[in-house]
Amino acid sequence: MAQFIQDRWGSTQIVSRSTVHDTTQLPGYMAVHDDHPAGLVTYHIDMTGCEIVTLDSPFQGMGIGSALINAVRSAATEAGCSRLWVITTNDNLPALRFYQKRGFRLSGLYRGAVDQARKIKPQIPKIGVEGIPIHDEIELEMQLPTAEEQ
Repeated sequence: MAQFIQDRWGSTQIVSRSTVHDTTQLPGYMAVHDDHPAGLVTYHIDMTGCEIVTLDSPFQGMGIGSALINAVRSAATEAGCSRLWVITTNDNLPALRFYQKRGFRLSGLYRGAVDQARKIKPQIPKIGVEGIPIHDEIELEMQLPTAEEQ
């Protein structure tokens, strides 16, 4: 798991909303295809709900990301969380599309948050998807049913 994150994210430490997450200490789920890692999600549950810290798959269009989100959603609901949320960067148009198609809604924009995160994790690139400069964090969330609603 740690090697998969290291290879895909450049570090096992992820900065989200100025919080440094050591992904080797987080719960998660790994998808396997032909005896090889096909996807991984890590998450963190606290008083604010359940945050998807990392979600990644080298395979597109196979339903791996959706299955991993569903696994986390189940864990979050079981833990009594009222919301599932994720942070992405302003350049990550594929992630914005992906999460919204799965029921997440835009819930926050944090201007300059990635610029601040670079002070903690300098390997965060300055230029992202399709040459878009990376400066801001965008939060998306999904409301989860309460125990009474289930």
